[in-house]
Amino acid sequence: MGYKTILTVITQAGQTAQLEAAVALARREDAHLEVFAVGVDHTQTGYYYAGASAYVFQEAIDRAMAAAEALETEVRAELAPEDIRWSVESAVAQMGGVSTLIAMRARFADLVVLMKPYGSKAAPDAEAVLEASLFEGGAPVLVLPQGNVAVEGLGKRILVAWNQSDEALHAIRRALPVLKAAEAVEIAVVDPSPYSPEGSDPGGKLCQMLTRHGVKAEIAVLAKTLPTVTEVLTRRAAETGADMLVMGAYSKSRLREAIMGGATRHMLERANLPVLMAR
Repeated sequence: MGYKTILTVITQAGQTAQLEAAVALARREDAHLEVFAVGVDHTQTGYYYAGASAYVFQEAIDRAMAAAEALETEVRAELAPEDIRWSVESAVAQMGGVSTLIAMRARFADLVVLMKPYGSKAAPDAEAVLEASLFEGGAPVLVLPQGNVAVEGLGKRILVAWNQSDEALHAIRRALPVLKAAEAVEIAVVDPSPYSPEGSDPGGKLCQMLTRHGVKAEIAVLAKTLPTVTEVLTRRAAETGADMLVMGAYSKSRLREAIMGGATRHMLERANLPVLMAR
């Protein structure tokens, strides 16, 4: 089973690299590409003098509608010459309603393609779009580094981050189409506890499961010789020439990761390779 419905969400003009990557992936997977263009109203109502909120609200909605229409026009012009199956839909939402809007599309997609939500070039609403796809939409998300990404040959060597969590297993199951097509897959287990359910064979059962699916999988048990797990995984990816990382997302709460950090947040901030994540 491959990815037959691929979704990407555009919230501002100029997200050409993300759209081009989604097009290339849809072509490679022989999938239908759905593009959702969203005009977001960032107005905070209630911060104006009495009677002004209604006028400000209407003006903000008008601006968001114009932005959504412009985005849809831009996307249609980009996709018109492409040889893939595609569709474009636009909508308007206030910031608080973005999650519901995105989730309704993401939950019926096999894969969501987005750029990193952090960094100087990230769209203002990128973090909300990513989290809505993962949490409310329950979809796997391929997060690409900023800039042009060649996805035609993506996934030849894949590094799988395994920590025995439900989120990691879910991500691996959702990544099976690319794992089965990969030339080599390495299951990376960082500093496993000797008291874990896997005991003296960390990653063994997972490797057996993947091998039965035809995945060319091996296990690497890594010591935590760097301050964070993210740094260990990033270094291992560079050492093995991995061009994709598969990992579970937000095993800890979003609030905790936002305040104290965590593997998901660190990876989204620092990764220089595509990351396929799910929860």
